[in-house]
Amino acid sequence: MAEEPNVEQFKGQPRLPKFAIPKRYDLFLKPDLSSCKFVGGVQITIDVVAATKFLVLNAAELTVKDDSVWFKNQSLSKELRPSEIVPVEEDEILVFKFDEVLPVGEAVFGIGFEGTLNDKMKGFYRSTYEHNGEKKNMAVTQFEPADARRCFPCWDEPAHKATFKITLEVPSELVALSNMPVIEEKVDGPVKTLSFQESPIMSTYLVAVVVGLFDYLEDFTPDGIKVRVYCQVGKSNQGKFALDVAVKTLDLYKKYFAVPYSLPKLDMVAIPDFAAGAMENYGLVTYRESALLYDARHSAAANKQRVAVVVAHELAHQWFGNLVTMEWWTHLWLNEGFATWVSYLAADSLFPEWKIWTQFLDETTMGLRLDALAESHPIEVDINHASEIDEIFDAISYKKGASVIRMLQSYLGADCFQRSLASYIKKFACSNAKTEDLWAVLENESGEPVKMLMDSWTKQKGYPVVSVNVKDGKLEFEQSQFLSSGSSGDGQWIIPVTLCCGSYTAQKKFLLKTKYDKLDMEELVDSSVDTTSLLAKGNQGKGGCLWIKFNVDQTGFYRVKYDDELAERLRYAIEANQLSATDRFGILDDSFSLCMACKQTLSSLFSLMAAYREEYEYTVVSQIITISYKIVSMAYDAIPELLDDIKKFLINLLQFSAEKLGWDPKDGENHLDAMLRGELLTALAEFGHDLTLNEAARRFHAFLDDRNTLLLPPDIRKAAYVAIMQTVNSSNKSGYEYLLKVYREADLSQEKVRVLSALASCPDPAVVRDALNFFLSSEVRNQDVLYGLAGISREGRDTAWIWLKENWDHISKTWGSGFLLTRFISSIVSPFSSNEKAEEVEEFFASRTKPSISRTLKQSMERVRINANWVHGIKNDRSLGDVVKELAYRKY
Repeated sequence: MAEEPNVEQFKGQPRLPKFAIPKRYDLFLKPDLSSCKFVGGVQITIDVVAATKFLVLNAAELTVKDDSVWFKNQSLSKELRPSEIVPVEEDEILVFKFDEVLPVGEAVFGIGFEGTLNDKMKGFYRSTYEHNGEKKNMAVTQFEPADARRCFPCWDEPAHKATFKITLEVPSELVALSNMPVIEEKVDGPVKTLSFQESPIMSTYLVAVVVGLFDYLEDFTPDGIKVRVYCQVGKSNQGKFALDVAVKTLDLYKKYFAVPYSLPKLDMVAIPDFAAGAMENYGLVTYRESALLYDARHSAAANKQRVAVVVAHELAHQWFGNLVTMEWWTHLWLNEGFATWVSYLAADSLFPEWKIWTQFLDETTMGLRLDALAESHPIEVDINHASEIDEIFDAISYKKGASVIRMLQSYLGADCFQRSLASYIKKFACSNAKTEDLWAVLENESGEPVKMLMDSWTKQKGYPVVSVNVKDGKLEFEQSQFLSSGSSGDGQWIIPVTLCCGSYTAQKKFLLKTKYDKLDMEELVDSSVDTTSLLAKGNQGKGGCLWIKFNVDQTGFYRVKYDDELAERLRYAIEANQLSATDRFGILDDSFSLCMACKQTLSSLFSLMAAYREEYEYTVVSQIITISYKIVSMAYDAIPELLDDIKKFLINLLQFSAEKLGWDPKDGENHLDAMLRGELLTALAEFGHDLTLNEAARRFHAFLDDRNTLLLPPDIRKAAYVAIMQTVNSSNKSGYEYLLKVYREADLSQEKVRVLSALASCPDPAVVRDALNFFLSSEVRNQDVLYGLAGISREGRDTAWIWLKENWDHISKTWGSGFLLTRFISSIVSPFSSNEKAEEVEEFFASRTKPSISRTLKQSMERVRINANWVHGIKNDRSLGDVVKELAYRKY
């Protein structure tokens, strides 16, 4: 006879026991926005599937009164009440023990509870706003990944889908929203009770409630779905752009997935305090204000693009995530990777002039950067406890996930891929799926060995670098795991290789299944071409250069290392403008990453970068700027004596595009020009370009006098703010004070973020400390601190680290276990570049680590050691000084 379970046996388990399964929640909530408390009750229809004396649910930070709990089954003559209720706080579970065995079959389990509207931006929480000069609270839910348990006791796992019937009791003057439309409203003086239509089957993390004062705009899709954008009173005009995008995107997805949107309405709400960018709650999507609202006068082009992509991402979840849900958090990437990829598909359809698929390479690059760490994790990552989930909402799940989907789509073909996704959605609608389920549908539709191919990309961490060289008329290539540390990992992949030779007309595609392979050069080019003479060393003049490009248009999630001869030919091809923007981007990014891993010299990277002087494509120039920031940061530690010359070279490199664009927008210029202008001027300001600094100051002071001046449009404001901070010091802080004035007077969240991102960019460490202290003040919303941290100057790094240590207890308590806490660590620790500093960080956190930050800590310290290794490599680059001086003073 099996031993009867006891409370101890439920502790430390990753999943809830399966004695009972929820079918329906009848949930009542009554928030008090003055006291920031709430009371509630839930009646859960459950299916008891195995004889048990226990029911185990998730609950956290709730008070359950013993006399409010009951169990009723039709076969019982009376309600059963638990003899014992044991909370296990570390596992966020409640164990209900009954004296008699609960009968198998359908039953109803009732629980009454109380809780606090917290200020942690998770669970059922409060957000603050001002109305007519008075500070007010709204009540908001954020349940993903595992925080529905902070609002009501539940089976808080994605596989436990159920229907939800929600009732709210709220002040009469407020707007109250949930996943479904209101079916009944009863007003009783100052209070009203709203009953919402029962939802379709869904996971607890998608349940949503919002209560506050809002204006709204509405529109309808062609098939009659009501779509609304809710925002603070007086801001409704800022919701027009998102509303238009949402209406068109819902229709687009209906056609792409061949399944209509499954709810009768879609509400999108701008929330003043919101930890993530947005949350895809079924039928009630919540957003940061900066991710939903767009002001034509004061929002930048980059803000407009962000709104479009974020709205498209969240609406993709209505199919990928909400209708078909991952079985467990191991398969989070099925939600996030697909929503990221599909959001680009939608944005490209709505705004083809944005060249959004070229910009997608930014997503791929961020995935590649994180996945080049030994402390990365597989796309399918084992989750053994709820406390580990937050940390996998990262560039692996989102950006690598989206990138391997793009790689697979490119391999299988767009039409086949679309048919397969439609089949997958239909097959698993209203249920849960694993990664293998998707592969099975794709295999069935395509006839290709999808599971074999993709397992190597989702079940192991990392990715390969393919080393390419020409020898004896053959193209030889070898794969090995790429690590930014310069070490070699032991991973091996099935790589969908694409390559072209001399032009894009003839491309070769094949699967590289082994570590090493080779191709005869005759297979790659037209038979009339003399490959022997074209590939002879020294025959590399621009006129007859035969170049070979692997990973055409960067559709594959891997890097390529060319031998010196092939690399030289590609450099000429870049100068001769023979390559696509995506390939120009890829060659540069691969070279930069190889340089960081000390597999190539900084001298060779600089020589390659010089070939991009006349580059004008937004995404490529933006990447040049990103790489330039990193190089200057490393040079600051490695070769300070060459820093001025390096900045001069980088300024020269960016001048062509900057002069072409100028400071003022031109009639009819495109969206990408507006985005590029701001990034270029910000970089020139940071690199100390005098003309940029002086012009920025002139325009900024005009802006101080008149906020509507045409001299400082939104796209270049951050550049001006950064420029002003470059001239601030502790004896003259007027520029800093001016920026605080702009911050305090701004009503638009995007404007406040622009100011925050510039405040700590000052070269004076004392001013950086002032900025950091300001970030912790009540004037800055907790969600927005990360923007300030991202802007800390090189000179302020040590100050920021001391500040972090001094304030860690407060920071840890305020930002709790959410992903925002990890940003403090990664932003402040990762830029360091000495092994001594890594040891100091390790020592400080030795007694302060916890599961929710452990992965981030390890990754951040690994980055410090990678930087230290790179600094050592730069110091040993004997030709660097000559190359830098030649490039810095070259006459064009």
